Amino acid sequence: MAIPESNSVGRDERRLESVAIINALRRGTVPESGLGRLAVGLTTEEKVITSQLAFVGTGHADCKFVRGEYGSGKTFLISRAVEIGLAAKFVTSHVVISPDTPLHKLQAVYAKICAGLMTPTEDHALKSIVDTWIYGIEDRLISTGIDENDPALADLTAKEIEAVLMRVSGINSGLAAALRTYYKANNSGDFATAQAAIGWISGEQTVGRTFKAQAGLKGTVTEGDALAFLNGLVHIIVQAGYAGLLVSFDEVETAQAFARPQREKGYINLRQIVDMIDRNELPNCFFLFAGTPALFDSAKGIRSLPPLYDRIGMIADDGFSNPMQTQIVLPKFDVKKLEEVSLRVIDIYTEAYSEVDKTRVSIRFIRTMIERVTGRFGGRVDVVPRLYLREFVDVLDKCALYDSYNPMEKYAFVAKENDTSLKEEEIAVMEVSW
Repeated sequence: MAIPESNSVGRDERRLESVAIINALRRGTVPESGLGRLAVGLTTEEKVITSQLAFVGTGHADCKFVRGEYGSGKTFLISRAVEIGLAAKFVTSHVVISPDTPLHKLQAVYAKICAGLMTPTEDHALKSIVDTWIYGIEDRLISTGIDENDPALADLTAKEIEAVLMRVSGINSGLAAALRTYYKANNSGDFATAQAAIGWISGEQTVGRTFKAQAGLKGTVTEGDALAFLNGLVHIIVQAGYAGLLVSFDEVETAQAFARPQREKGYINLRQIVDMIDRNELPNCFFLFAGTPALFDSAKGIRSLPPLYDRIGMIADDGFSNPMQTQIVLPKFDVKKLEEVSLRVIDIYTEAYSEVDKTRVSIRFIRTMIERVTGRFGGRVDVVPRLYLREFVDVLDKCALYDSYNPMEKYAFVAKENDTSLKEEEIAVMEVSW
């Protein structure tokens, strides 16, 4: 019996996703999709985030702080949240807080958000989002009976665009002017001006004077109006048919490395965002911040700004985790979770390539391999998941390539302090062999 074409296409997509997951694990990185197939112990957290996104999609704002030590899976969880957001038709963006994108420079944060905008079908999607908004207006007008070649279509579209821009102008007049200029330039075939408009909207600092004069604009996105720009941009995102914007911030603890004035300014910016969320001044926005416990509790952390700490602090831990609080607390990765992930990787590898020989890659071998890898790091399971999974996929590859390969006999974990593939946190706990 022939397999229905739709089922065949679905299988092909699943297999390609499986290959992509295995390729990412080979490189020691978090896969871009299919994270739900690897996630273990995150069912409650995923439900909470899904519920928050549903709330945000109704025109509200919300945020969540993810707290965990290195190896607890913070990056994985926020990547999984992005995947959930994309499936719920959110536009997403991922920002790593760093010296180039510090928390105390909202203009830089805004520019990074714009540069990383993703839709379910496209990366670097700012122009695509604006075009989708405009095309949506044109399609609605055509559906009323106006011919797509009728010269009146452009005028009617412009009127509808102006109606939306009146709302945007109330949020930020500069953004409205740039969007108006983009539409006119794009419609007349002046693509250089249209591209300059997208650059200016995204916070680029090098857009020329010619465009600014044409659009009636001065300067660029500033610290003072970056959040207003973001608010206006999200309004366009929603008008384009998306549920809203999800922004994930990783390595927020980097804020502690700056001098006190910059550090405090960063925390004040964070408090401003939280307060705007509570006042629903950033509708259809969901912000996810991830950091180590030091970010929250150290002398250089959020605790140093009591008004912010009071807003996002935790209720005393009584042994029952509550991810519905502002903070999600991730426990350290343990052997049980690593075993479960290993079994899931076997299933993914089988879908990507071929059946895994479970007589060679047995649960007994998996436990032995975990012991061999963690033994090099003082038994710290929480430090090894990235390295372990990279090594584990290598074992699966060798079993697929060589019938004579016996991992129980041959596998040995070798890692040196000068290995450039190791991260600082991994090197810090590595046991040195003399």
